[in-house]
Amino acid sequence: MMSLPFYQRHHEHYDRAYRHKALQSTVSQYQKEAKSKSAVYAQGSTAYARGSAAYRHASAADFSLDSSAAYSHGSSAHDLESAAYSYGSTAYDYSAAQSKRSAAYSLDSESLSKSSAAYSHASESINKLAAAYRLGSAAYSLGLKDSNLMIEDQSYKMSPKAKRAKQNLVSEDKENEAIGYSVPIFTGREVSISGITDTEEERIKESAAYVAKRNLFATDEGVSVSKVAKSTSEEEHREKKTRKVAIRESAERVALKKTLEDTQAFHKKLNQDKLLHAPEFIIEPRSHTVWEKQNVKFHCSVAGWPAPRVTWYKNNVPITVQTHSDKYIIESRYGLHSLEISVCDFDDIAQYRASAMNVKGEISAYASLVVKRYKGEIDASLLHAGTVSAPLGFGITPHGYASRFEISFVDKFDVAFGREGETMSLGCTVVISPVIKRFKPDIEWFRNGVLITPSKWVQMHWSGERASLTLTHANKEDEGLYTLRVAMGDYYEEYSNYVFVRDADAEIPGAPGAPLDVQCLDANKDYVIVSWKQPAVDGGNPILGYFIDRCEVGTTHWTQCNETPVKFARFPVTGLIEGRSYIFRVRAVNKAGISLPSRVSESVAALDPADRARLRSHPSAPWTGQIIVTEEEPAEGVVPGPPTDLQVIEATKNYVVLSWKPPGQRGHEGIMYFVEKCVAGTEDWQRVNTEIPVKSPRFAVFDLAEGKSYCFRVRCCNSAGIGEPSEATEATVVDDKLDIPKAPGRIMPTRNTDTSVVVTWTEPPDAKELVGYYIESSVVGSGHWEPCNNNPVKGTRFICHGLINGEKYIFRVRAVNAAGLSEFSQDSEPIEVQAAIGGVLLHAAPSPPYDIMVLESVRDSMVLGWKQPKDTGGTEITGYYVNYREVVDGVPGKWMEANIKAISEKAYRIQNLKENMVYQFQVAAANLAGVGTPSLPSQPFKCEEWTIAVPGPPHDVTCTEVRKDSLVLLWKEPVYTGRSPIAGYYVDIKETEAKEEHWRSVNEKPLQKKFLKIGGLNKGVSYVFRVRATNQAGVGKPSDVTDPVVAETRPGTKEVVVDVDDNGVISLNFECDQMSPNSKFVWSKNYEPIEDDSRLNIDTKGGKSKAIFKDLGEDDLGIYSCVVTDTDGVSSSHTIDEEEMKRLLALSHERKFPTVPLASELAVEILEKGEVRFWLQAEKLSGNAKANFIFNDKEIFNGEKYKMKVDQKTGLVEMIMDKLEDKDEGTYTFQLQDGKATNQSSLVLIGDVFKKLQDEADFQRKEWHRKQGPHFVDKLGWEVTDDCNVMLKCKVANIKKETHIVWYKDDREIMVDEEHDFKDGVCTLLISEFSKKDAGTYEVILKDDRGKDSSELKLKDTAFADLMNEVCRRIALSATDLKIQSTAEGIRLYSYVTYYVEDLRVGWMHNDTQIRFTDRVKTGVTGEQIWLQINEPTPQDKGKYTMELFDGKTGHKKTVDLSGQAFDEAFAEFQRLKQAAIAEKNRARVLGGLPDVVTIQEGKALNLSCTVWGDPTPEVSWLKNEKPFVSDANCILKFESGKNVSFTISTVSTLDSGKYSIVVKNKYGTETSDVTVIVISVSGQTDTVQGQDQNNVSVSKKKKTTTASKRKEGEKKDFIKPHVEEIIATEDTSDPNEPPVVETEKDTKSNQRAAKNDGKATAAEVVPQPTESLDRQGKKPQEKKP
Repeated sequence: MMSLPFYQRHHEHYDRAYRHKALQSTVSQYQKEAKSKSAVYAQGSTAYARGSAAYRHASAADFSLDSSAAYSHGSSAHDLESAAYSYGSTAYDYSAAQSKRSAAYSLDSESLSKSSAAYSHASESINKLAAAYRLGSAAYSLGLKDSNLMIEDQSYKMSPKAKRAKQNLVSEDKENEAIGYSVPIFTGREVSISGITDTEEERIKESAAYVAKRNLFATDEGVSVSKVAKSTSEEEHREKKTRKVAIRESAERVALKKTLEDTQAFHKKLNQDKLLHAPEFIIEPRSHTVWEKQNVKFHCSVAGWPAPRVTWYKNNVPITVQTHSDKYIIESRYGLHSLEISVCDFDDIAQYRASAMNVKGEISAYASLVVKRYKGEIDASLLHAGTVSAPLGFGITPHGYASRFEISFVDKFDVAFGREGETMSLGCTVVISPVIKRFKPDIEWFRNGVLITPSKWVQMHWSGERASLTLTHANKEDEGLYTLRVAMGDYYEEYSNYVFVRDADAEIPGAPGAPLDVQCLDANKDYVIVSWKQPAVDGGNPILGYFIDRCEVGTTHWTQCNETPVKFARFPVTGLIEGRSYIFRVRAVNKAGISLPSRVSESVAALDPADRARLRSHPSAPWTGQIIVTEEEPAEGVVPGPPTDLQVIEATKNYVVLSWKPPGQRGHEGIMYFVEKCVAGTEDWQRVNTEIPVKSPRFAVFDLAEGKSYCFRVRCCNSAGIGEPSEATEATVVDDKLDIPKAPGRIMPTRNTDTSVVVTWTEPPDAKELVGYYIESSVVGSGHWEPCNNNPVKGTRFICHGLINGEKYIFRVRAVNAAGLSEFSQDSEPIEVQAAIGGVLLHAAPSPPYDIMVLESVRDSMVLGWKQPKDTGGTEITGYYVNYREVVDGVPGKWMEANIKAISEKAYRIQNLKENMVYQFQVAAANLAGVGTPSLPSQPFKCEEWTIAVPGPPHDVTCTEVRKDSLVLLWKEPVYTGRSPIAGYYVDIKETEAKEEHWRSVNEKPLQKKFLKIGGLNKGVSYVFRVRATNQAGVGKPSDVTDPVVAETRPGTKEVVVDVDDNGVISLNFECDQMSPNSKFVWSKNYEPIEDDSRLNIDTKGGKSKAIFKDLGEDDLGIYSCVVTDTDGVSSSHTIDEEEMKRLLALSHERKFPTVPLASELAVEILEKGEVRFWLQAEKLSGNAKANFIFNDKEIFNGEKYKMKVDQKTGLVEMIMDKLEDKDEGTYTFQLQDGKATNQSSLVLIGDVFKKLQDEADFQRKEWHRKQGPHFVDKLGWEVTDDCNVMLKCKVANIKKETHIVWYKDDREIMVDEEHDFKDGVCTLLISEFSKKDAGTYEVILKDDRGKDSSELKLKDTAFADLMNEVCRRIALSATDLKIQSTAEGIRLYSYVTYYVEDLRVGWMHNDTQIRFTDRVKTGVTGEQIWLQINEPTPQDKGKYTMELFDGKTGHKKTVDLSGQAFDEAFAEFQRLKQAAIAEKNRARVLGGLPDVVTIQEGKALNLSCTVWGDPTPEVSWLKNEKPFVSDANCILKFESGKNVSFTISTVSTLDSGKYSIVVKNKYGTETSDVTVIVISVSGQTDTVQGQDQNNVSVSKKKKTTTASKRKEGEKKDFIKPHVEEIIATEDTSDPNEPPVVETEKDTKSNQRAAKNDGKATAAEVVPQPTESLDRQGKKPQEKKP
């Protein structure tokens, strides 16, 4: 079975859409016949082969069936020279078939008679395959026919096979061997022509042949056949053709031949499409031989599209004009390129190359230059007089001297007015002098600066004297400025004038004018965009839209492409048939009717652009007549991948145009496309082209709802199936993206001639894609407007011709773009049509130049310089003319012309002067009005060789950019440089009215550049300037003084503004509202003209000029200035340095790839109830901004779990989640889109970060629930009071009367006496004298029936250290001033603090020197007293003492002066106390042992003992009841060893009761100790009572010293207890059995406070020792080092 392409198998309805019914039946019959046979024919050739085999079998049995060549060369019945065309004879010799192709087509009677045997013996298969022949014969013949246009049929690409298996023709007997041989069939590079036949029947045949040929290349059927070895058992049926069949077939062949000939002729006339093509030289540069010092000019003309760029090379080295500006001049005008070499010398002998290049390729042409030296045969001055260039090729005439061609125009064509459809002719008589025979001038015509080539619309003629151009059928496209250029060598002249073409009369009154300039853009296989320009005339009614018509090339049938008018001046036309060419036209419609059609477009072929380019660059070769098929396996089909780079390239109210790129994965088959759409924000995708797949990677979507947003995507398909869709486009609003422009402004008419007016205007603001402008005029008071142009003009200036002299006119302008025509501008001021020169003069000749000076002088030439005329005549100076005359003995001679052609510079070298001759000079300026009055004769100058060493004066010193405090001074370097190169310049300045001695230099060091910005000027003051050049020899003569310049900023002065547009394009912009019609913007870099346009594009429209950087880089650093000519010095500049460049590049990148600016990145926070809020904030969002929310690369939407919100006003984008679960771990992304700008911000929540956030959310949720009952607002904290106590505090809320508060330390409750009233919501716990024992964990709990809350504070480690630092700081601040106290041991310095803790470090200094502590000098703390003890003071201990208290961070100092009287008084008191202490220490005393009261029974023995001490040993005596008492037999008194005293009564009686006293006495004092003995009368008890036992029996009073010590110790312990009793519940209590400690020198608290209050110590006070004080704190005494 012959398979069909996939789109016919799967979309048979699509195939039926373009098949004719008769064609379908024919194809169906053809396919059935093909199936019934065991072999497949190749485009009808198999049928011929079968007929040939039948004939050979019948008439030549002895021929070998195994050899086709034997038949081909041996058959006498068929002479190949006469070439009867036998059916299916594929075995004929290939080369013979090629050479005798025309004979093979011969269908005369002789051929038929010679072939009768073949016809009579033809097998039955001929009749059965007659239809196949009729279908395939046309295509077969086309393959043999030689054709000039070879277009590849792209249809077979729909299902191509990279490899084809070799196929054999199988006979009925499958066992027989098949031997293959090649047959001539069609290649893929032959002509496929459709739509060229006149009858429907022929069109059916032609289409069927096309289908047959396409199927051949799209299927697995073979393209080679085999000759079958006929089995001896096989019988082949033969039948003789009837005469009727033969006649019918003959007639068909004759008709087919005629069709082929007509088609061949038609294709020769087809216009090829306008395609890109490589450069080619129309005129190549010619080699030249010139004399030394002559100028030479190479010319060439290049064609190509895009317009090629021409580069000149010398010996393959590029020529740079910037570095050799005085040597080379390169010009490119109207496609004519030239290289001029000035003053040729021997170094210029070289090979020169012109290289033209565009995107399609590069081509070069070569020319040589030979420079000869004049040897003296003729006057050398004739060869190089002046600087006038010798004409290229004609420089040396037959007479041997340089010639200058004078070209003038006579009988010139005037401004021409025509109407559409008319024939117009333009012409000029050209007079060329001198006349050189056999030399023809180059005649070129241009329209609006574009070279015109001959076509069916334009004809050109040169009669030898007159050049003419004829418009055979004028259209509005022909309107414009026509220029005739006549060139003779390198000299040419031009003449220009305008041609106007008005609309033809409308067929319907009131109908609009015809559109114009119809063009075909973006052509593809089945799609093309047609564009046009709107007409100027709307017929009095607004244009409703346009109809687009198409016509297949070769037919005259026009088909309307759109059902409803379209307003946009571009329209996509679809449904084209691949491979065919079309032309288009457009008609406008308003409510009155439809306009005449526009001029038809150029023809365009419906081909893939790549194929069109390939065909253009590689034309098809003639058909070889045979295809060689290799035996390869067929490739398997591959489902294509998704298309790429899908985008909306145009969107209007009527349609949207999509563009994409084919997929990379598509197998070897051709592919087609399905387009799908959906409303933005939904996923409801609908297929747009449900029936017809798209062949081109372009598609126009119609029938969209205006104002709605749509998204689009595309799928690929082939025989293997339909692929995945592409990425969807961004949402596109169905609306016109291009707005109708606003009206132009500031319409200003200016007089020009008796019948014309110059109209200027300003470009409308925010104009995009402007096509041009239409200008209309109206006689004042008539109310009737007439168009001044019918083809939109670009620029903002136009000359309106055809006006009536003396009438007053007003004008108006409207802008045009593809969206439509703008509103009309405001009417201009009336102007009377009158000549500008000769009537009321607008322009006049300029005034004379002045200040002529000599810039350089040599033996035979001088260089002059001068200043521009003060009055330019209202227009730009076009050039200068210099005259000179000799002055002999003071008598001037006759004026002579120094130059014939005007010079543009304000300096000129006059050649061929006489040495030592005196000359005078005068200069005249010229403008459009003519040559002005010459200047007054200059002072006489002598022509002599300058030999001075210093340089000459700079010249052309001008001021620009004048402002109130600055200006820029420019100058040109001296022509005469002296004996060494110029090293720099000095600029001098003075006020205009100041004297010469007031000149001062602006710069101290020489300037290397030739410009300087001078600042520090005084506003309103007039200044003059001059410049001096310097070299190694010294400073040269100053330049001429500039004209006075007033330092002021003119009203309306504007500066150059740097701008970066939305596309990232960086530009410098300058605007001027003081322009005249002839004003121009001139840009320069570093005040040098910008000649290299590879870095900058200059775009000037009206009063605005823009210098656009192509790729801003380091090469572009510099000062960019802009000057507006023909104004009062309007100029400005802008400096781009490295920092500015970086800023602009960063801004450009930001604009090119815009982002939505974010005020904050994506962040997350936990809300009050534990909800998780993701949010970001943009700085600004429009109403169309949208956001997408992505979690782990999947979009999430608003719902139960996610609450999303976008606030365009505030730019806030947020998403709230109720709860953060484990599955919510991942990456969150917010994607923003606001028009073109996009941005996104992501937040990664994984691992510890997510866990932390989740925990915080859970915590916050619990917190919210916690706060529903009593709770803490501020957690438990601490502060240190002014009393240096620590207060724990917290703030609570939501409490009531029943709310309780409980305090804990280390999980043990702290009992608090008073209850909290929560009046201020603050709870406190005061800890007095905070120390290490108070470290721990504190907790406070609030609770009531609503719940409970707790707060914990850990005062351990670092937290405890921080608190202790603060406690120490407060203690240090509480320290009193140092005071002096004398003791028995020495002098004590002390200070009191609120209380002391060991964390407070104490340091002492003596006379700012750290004290080293010894046994004599020591420090300590007693209670709240911090002291320094100086034992046995000496005079060296005098001085200033400083105590420093360090709290861990800061030191606090207290100072006292221990010197002079203070030391003397303290030392005297020390001596007194020392003696008193000695006495106290050595006095007699009872150390202990005696109780206060002893109760004993009568008859018992009483034994009392005690210890006494004294130095010397005291005397001991006893008293009883205050009377002396001595020892007797019953009472024994003993005193042993000077310290042990005993009192013994062997038997106690009642008489022994009483008060007993022991008295000890020495020289230092006496002490008495009493004991009361009470004897109880009890009989029968004889126990002995020991004194030691009694101590525990009845003790009513302790000894004085011991009792006082214990009381003081108890008081001290009470003092250091915390204020809250419960806090010390865990403290250890002292052992009651522990004997009390006696501190003999321990002070009491009352004494300490008394000392603190009095500041002095008495002798009776006991001073505690430092060691004992530190022992109370539980530490050994340590030396404190500061």
